[in-house]
Amino acid sequence: MRELGGWFTTDGTPGPDMPAADNNAASRFTSEGGACQVRGGWIARDGEGRIAALIGHPQWQDPPAGQDPAQTLLDRYRRDGEQLFARLSGDFALAILDPVARRLLVGIDRLGRFPLYISRIPGGVAFGSAIDRLPNAATLDRTPSPDGLYHYLFFHMLPAPVSLFADVEKLQGAHCLRLDSQNLRIAPYWQPRFEEPAQADMGALGEELHRLLDASVDKLTDPGKTGAFLSGGLDSSTVAGKLAQLHPGEADTFSIGFDAPGYDEIAYARIAAQHFKTRPHEYYVSPDDVVDAIPLIAASYDEPFGNSSALPAYFCARLAADSGTTRLLGGDGGDELFAGNARYAKQGVFELWSRQPALARRLLEPLFTHLPRASLLGKARSYVEQARIPLPDRLQTYNYLHRLSLTAMFEPGFLAQVHTEGPWDLMRDIYRRPEAASSLNRMMYLDWQQTLADNDLRKVSRMCELAGVDVAYPMLDDALVDFSCRIPSAMKLHKGRLRHFYKNAMSGFLPEAILDKKKHGFGLPFGVWMREHTPLRELAYDGLLRFKSRGILQPAFIDRLITLHREGHAAYYGELVWVLMMLDLWLETHKPR
Repeated sequence: MRELGGWFTTDGTPGPDMPAADNNAASRFTSEGGACQVRGGWIARDGEGRIAALIGHPQWQDPPAGQDPAQTLLDRYRRDGEQLFARLSGDFALAILDPVARRLLVGIDRLGRFPLYISRIPGGVAFGSAIDRLPNAATLDRTPSPDGLYHYLFFHMLPAPVSLFADVEKLQGAHCLRLDSQNLRIAPYWQPRFEEPAQADMGALGEELHRLLDASVDKLTDPGKTGAFLSGGLDSSTVAGKLAQLHPGEADTFSIGFDAPGYDEIAYARIAAQHFKTRPHEYYVSPDDVVDAIPLIAASYDEPFGNSSALPAYFCARLAADSGTTRLLGGDGGDELFAGNARYAKQGVFELWSRQPALARRLLEPLFTHLPRASLLGKARSYVEQARIPLPDRLQTYNYLHRLSLTAMFEPGFLAQVHTEGPWDLMRDIYRRPEAASSLNRMMYLDWQQTLADNDLRKVSRMCELAGVDVAYPMLDDALVDFSCRIPSAMKLHKGRLRHFYKNAMSGFLPEAILDKKKHGFGLPFGVWMREHTPLRELAYDGLLRFKSRGILQPAFIDRLITLHREGHAAYYGELVWVLMMLDLWLETHKPR
């Protein structure tokens, strides 16, 4: 387990007591006006009282041979100040307490693979890699804020900088906090620069991609026992294949299956395992497994987390841990770097409308939007209605909180306390940050900050931690991220073909069946199983009925949701049942003290 926590004040105000570590593996240093504690990482102090600490898998340009990473961090800070981030890569969360300059610097890696929570205290700030690692955790108001709850129900997780609590915020990926005697500033230390070269050699770029992947997998392969997640998709198969090249006949891969039509992808994992001659490990998750694991998983997160694929990720990580594996390599990130999500192609179709002459759109829009919905021409009306919504808002047209009436869903008293534009404002801000970027690259950058940092990576990392195994993400190596920014948008997504460049580059390396398969991943047939498995249904409905008394959603809406799940689309409405059930279970196990 990796943990970082501390506090710093610039005016000499005493800070809160540091929370006690769970065991003796934690190291703690204090300085004038501050204190820092780390477990599962590194911490160092110099003769002038400066403290440097970091966790993760940090990678320095030109690292001193044999030097402790925290000591290297101190040296680079003294030499480069905040510019040290330009020479640091990998996944990390770091803190530097500088009593000489009365300054605090904390930050996380470019893609936010480690969370970092921030809380204001008199004269300064407290920070921690988990809410309970905040030094002022014992005195925090743990009453969930209406805005935090609303963001969870909108995104099914809490996107940085939002947290569930009014007095806590989170750093976004590639951001750092700087506190000195003048002010406190949170700002990005890095922004991607997307390029659209007119001439790009696909063959040469493909060879470069393979070299970068080889290097990334190599440096993240632990001296202990390293294995790989394997769903049978493009990315997990790529990472597993590269690991197998490094260790022929000795690479362990871990896959999860479901005895449910349309959800079981283990056949593709077997194709990849056979192709690369890995040592496959498989486990079929059952409805009883789901019933047993749901309370454990719901309680394990610092904040409510509603991604149902956390459950198969947990069983996969546990399978790896039981085999003696000490580190798993995850394939997360390829879709967001190389245009693999179906919504990217879908939005490209809608963007065609905005490129039509303005006069033509003004003349045609009233005609299309008055067509009857229940007709063959209804699709034309739906297309124009969606095309008129600008990006990034159009990405959320499927969202429950967009499709359903807020006044019919929420209790009036709760809704009156919520800034309902908050989630939309956050998406728009992130989407607009990259300079001179295509709509495709802006969508992917938005996914770096939210789909990856706050959802997929948080899902996998916490489940691996719960299972007792380390995890690293070769696809998210900084050099690979920079490389992806040099691939032209039209090459990433070509005439509606997702991951066009990537698939061409992997032709001859990955099996054709995997190159041609539709994207799936570790989905969970929760909604379907809920209809058939009584204990699972009872667990979910108990949570929904208990949720009625929380003053957030109207009881009539919850009753309607139960009916829709029973009589309508089980998978679609089952996902919302999961989101509410996990929120209720989290609230039950994290009641304010």
